[in-house]
Amino acid sequence: MSLTLSRVITPQPSPGGTSGVSPRIPEETPLVYSGSVVIAASPQALYDMVSDITRMGQWSPVTKSCWWDEGDGPKVGAWFTGRNEAPARDPWETRCQVAAADPGKEFAFIVGGTWARWGYTFAPVAGGTEVTESWEMLPGGLERFGQRFGDGAAAQVHDRYLTAQRGIAATLAAIKQAAEAPDQGA
Repeated sequence: MSLTLSRVITPQPSPGGTSGVSPRIPEETPLVYSGSVVIAASPQALYDMVSDITRMGQWSPVTKSCWWDEGDGPKVGAWFTGRNEAPARDPWETRCQVAAADPGKEFAFIVGGTWARWGYTFAPVAGGTEVTESWEMLPGGLERFGQRFGDGAAAQVHDRYLTAQRGIAATLAAIKQAAEAPDQGA
């Protein structure tokens, strides 16, 4: 399996000398991460897998289950809830809002409505589809972490970055395995 992991982007200072990032989050803290893999399946089939958030627990190392709120589905503005588990943390649930739902091209959602953006893009390439999963800590998330963790906010944001880094690799590998399984087919 070929897996490409890429892109660490850190906040850039604004002309006024501040980045807009909480003073408790150093500017060198990575806030964006993405990884890509080529999967032998069509963009539409892979979009259908990923946008069916009820299946997320099949491949995510952190998200164990998801369900649509109030009968929603994969459309912009829809909300869903995810149940998550990680070492050294009690299980927790988060509500997420769909930010992009372009069949065969992109599916993305924002945790907490303003905290972090997770997205998937699907691009046809030789041999199938390049699937890119991305994570970005948003300004609302930085503010929340600053308020919640105070002086420990930077360490918590960095931990989320490392969790995204590990999780993206594991999630893409599991999606690839599921999509390319002879009995599954995507």
